[in-house]
Parts: sequence; C-alpha cells; structure tokens
Amino acid sequence: MMFFKKYINNKYFYTGLLFVVWWVYFDQESLIVQYNLTSVKTGLQDQKEYYLQEIEKDESAIATLQNDTVLLEKYAREKYYMKKDNEDVYLIVQDKEE
Repeated sequence: MMFFKKYINNKYFYTGLLFVVWWVYFDQESLIVQYNLTSVKTGLQDQKEYYLQEIEKDESAIATLQNDTVLLEKYAREKYYMKKDNEDVYLIVQDKEE
C-alpha cells in the first residue's frame, strides 16, 4: 500500500492522469474521435470495393453489348420495350398475391 501512496501523492502522477483524460476525451484528436473516423473510413473502403466491382461488371456488360448484336437486341427489348416495325409488344404484369 505504501508503494501506491508514494505515486498517488506525486504531482507528476496527477499531471499524467490529467493528460491521459484530456487525450482520451477532450482533445481534437481524441481516441473517441479517432475510433469514429476509423469506422467511417472502413465503411468508405467497403463502398469503394463495392463500386469498383460494379464498375467491372458494367464494363464487361458494355463490352459484351458492343460486340454481340443479338444480345444488344435482347437487352433493348427487355429493358426499353423496343420492337420492330411489324411487331406488337404486350406486357403481362402479375399481381403479387399476399
């Protein structure tokens, strides 16, 4: 017990303790702020990976559509309901039964 009493009565102990409390809670670069920034950074990196994967997928789809006219025609018919002059297009919408 004498060992702790020696350090507790020391002015440098209180100065160090004050510094640690300031560093953890009140400083502009506090540990809490750093933790929040790290979590935001991780989320942004995950978004970046997702969008890079989506870009690769879209680029491959564009390359395929530029080289394959049959696929391009199928895509235009399905997405934009395009048709030839002598055709009629009918849309069948199914109701969702609950």
